[in-house]
Formats: sequence, C-alpha cells, structure tokens
Amino acid sequence: MLLGVLKERYPNEKRVALTPADVERLVRSGVEILLERGAGSRAGFPDEEYRRAGAKVTTRKDVLGKADIILSVRNLSADRENFLKESESYRDKVVVGFLDPFGIGDMLEVLRDLRITAFALELIPRITRAQPMDALSSQATVAGYRAVLIGASLLPKMFPLLMTAAGTVLPANVFVIGAGVAGLQAIATAKRLGAVVHAYDIRPSVREQVQSLGAKFVDLGLETGSSEDRGGYAREMGEEFYRKQRELMRGHVAKSDLVISTAVVPGKRAPVLITEDMVREMRPGSVIVDLAAERGGNCELTQPGRTVDRYGVRIVGAVNLPSEVPYDASVMYSRNITNFLKLIVKDGGLNINTEDEIVRETLLLREGELVSERIKEFLKGEG
Repeated sequence: MLLGVLKERYPNEKRVALTPADVERLVRSGVEILLERGAGSRAGFPDEEYRRAGAKVTTRKDVLGKADIILSVRNLSADRENFLKESESYRDKVVVGFLDPFGIGDMLEVLRDLRITAFALELIPRITRAQPMDALSSQATVAGYRAVLIGASLLPKMFPLLMTAAGTVLPANVFVIGAGVAGLQAIATAKRLGAVVHAYDIRPSVREQVQSLGAKFVDLGLETGSSEDRGGYAREMGEEFYRKQRELMRGHVAKSDLVISTAVVPGKRAPVLITEDMVREMRPGSVIVDLAAERGGNCELTQPGRTVDRYGVRIVGAVNLPSEVPYDASVMYSRNITNFLKLIVKDGGLNINTEDEIVRETLLLREGELVSERIKEFLKGEG
C-alpha cells in the first residue's frame, strides 16, 4: 500500500496533510509513503525531515502515478479548479481529505468516470470515538485562536484591565457568536488576553462550557428546538428565527469592541446575524472578525478575503485562518488523518468496513458512485 502526500495548490494554502512525525509512525506500521517535493516546506517541514522519517521525496507526477491513496488538505470540490486540471491522474485512486462534499453535485459525472473512492473528513460523525479524527474541530481550534489575535491587532485599544499611574485602562469587551470549537477557543484566547467576554449560542446546553472559560453566557430566550442535524452539526433554523435573533442580539453587538462570529451550516450560506444597521450602531474603532466569510459571512457587509471599513468599524472577511498558523494546524490535521487511516488500512491494504460508523459516514464515493446518505439527502433537497 502506497500513500501519497501532495503539495497543496489551493491559493495561500500552506498546510500539509502529513508531518514527518506521523510519516515515521505510518512507515513503522508497514506503509510506504511518497511525498511531493516541498509539500511541507511552507508549514515548516523541510524535505530532509521527511526523508529521515522514511518517506520517498519525489515529483508530483510520480506521487499521482504510483500512490494508491492520496492524502490532501484540500481536494476534489474543495480545490475544484486544480483537481479538474489533473483529474485523469486520479483514476481508480482513493482520496482522503477536506473535499467539500456538499459542493460535489456538479462533479459527480466526472468522478464516476474516474472511479474515485473518496473519504471526506468534513463528514466525520460527532461521536466520542471519532474525536481523534475530527479534523474540522482541530482546524476550528486554530481559527478561533487566530481570529482573536487578528481582532486584537486591529483594535485601537488593549484587551486587559490596567491600573497605571496615568489612570485606569478599562478592558476590551469581546462578543463571540457561536460557542462551537472555534468559538470556545476564541473565548479562551480573549480571556487569556484579559478581555471581558460574552458569548451566545443557539444551544443552551453549551452555557456551562462558556462559563467554565470565564465568559458570560448570553441567553436571548429564544426557543431553538433541535439545532443539530443527525451528524451532530448545526442545522438551518429559518429566516424568522434569525430575524428575532438579530433583534435580541443588537444591543450586545453595539456595546462590543470586538465581535467574532462563527455561525455556519454545512452546505448552506452562513446565516446573516449582523446587519448593516447593527454595524452602524457600533463604536468607531470596533472590529468584527467573521469566520463564516467563506460561506457568505455572518455580517451583511463581509467581503471574503478582505478587511473593509464601514462606519468606522473594520470588518475582517477571514478565510482559511488555519493556513496562517500552518505548523501547528498541520500537526493536528496530520494526527487526525493518521488516526483515520488506522480504520481503513489493514494488513497493508485498503479495508472499507461500512459496519464501522466512522468509515460509513465519512465514505463519500466508492469507485465513483456517491454512497454518502447524508450528501444524497442534501443534494436531493437542493434539487
């Protein structure tokens, strides 16, 4: 069994799918690894470290030509343009990585012809046994951390309470919308920097997690019903719910120095939680870091990949923040993918055991055929 690791071609993607430490673990287990030259260099892992770990460093053509399983950070629909340019090289391959499975509908004919077998890490079920493989959560941890640092660098004031000879400096007020993994890490980072932190989530059950990090939980008193789908991910709540949510959230946004929004729904446009009118009511110099920018943004004024100034408020359309901390993001992602490989590589060969919930839920394509019930259901709804 040959595993292939490619250099990422998506714009500004600096992460790598496997680090030298995990290459060494896999090689010890009897797996051979081919690595494209320079695959880890942007993340801080030179080719020589991979050679010492037991990988063969070679050309991209060699990796695609010989490897049985291709490991990527982004592939298929998550890096559509680059994949389509070299799609023929993937014929009969197994692909593991972030694949944007919800956006794969218009590629199904091509993928069927290529007989690709694909495991989408975005579909890892939210169960205890799968936590060591949960790449979405590990990368969200990095994004939440980085979001606070970006906000702190743009804010024209300091985060902590300071008692000085010149007088008292009041702490910054940070409001985190969404207490998932990214939100919780944002809360923890802002608290470590000394800010006063408030946080809101549609799931009242996360109140204790928010409070355990030293933040105050904002209860808007909304009836949320079931806010998660069967996979444990957020589900769309409906425009009337979001309208009421915006009304009740308005005052909290207005008095915040930094707002970090993290609300996304898999496969859908991110809900608009911060309107232009709400931005207008914020103090000049305030900052919004929108982690949902790649899905359209939680703020009505967000422009993905850009920082814009509206009414004296800077709005950061944050995209791919984990790639801005590529060393540690790669370390965590590599460990996730290595743990997942243990489920599908047995005795030196591919073993797809669909009785295993993690394997079954993550399996997107099998020899070109769409087999994910979750994605079938989603695409049916879209059609």
